[in-house]
Amino acid sequence: MTGAPTNDDLRHRELTPGEVARRSGVTVSALHYWEREGLIASRRTSGNQRRYHRDVLRRVAFIQFSQRLGIPLKLVSQALSTLPSDRTPTSQDWARLTDSWRDDLDERIQRLQDLRDRLDGCIGCGCLSLTSCAFYNEGDHLAAEGPGPRRGLR
Repeated sequence: MTGAPTNDDLRHRELTPGEVARRSGVTVSALHYWEREGLIASRRTSGNQRRYHRDVLRRVAFIQFSQRLGIPLKLVSQALSTLPSDRTPTSQDWARLTDSWRDDLDERIQRLQDLRDRLDGCIGCGCLSLTSCAFYNEGDHLAAEGPGPRRGLR
């Protein structure tokens, strides 16, 4: 039978915000925020209640995974905007999204490893010897490079 889906059909395919939150482990407020930011979408019932299609669980998992990798939400949003809207994303669609982040992740991993390796020496000296400290900023000359710590970020 074709035609518009019945209310029962929609109820079986859609989830309330509370259901999505329970299934995904995120708060309802996070879902609302992600919706405002365009990362996920819902429809409104005649009573103005949000309903999410079950596919939103995949998007939420992707957002959570991306956040654990340290990917900014802006980049996550850009990536999700490239997904097809006329069908459920495939594993190839998801792989394409994550491939674009591989080089950035490798670079961040290298920076973190370098920082970790230099941190051992810093902790070891306890900053008792400012003449040999890799982070010492005599005369505040690093202020010209911008706010926050400048060494160890390169």
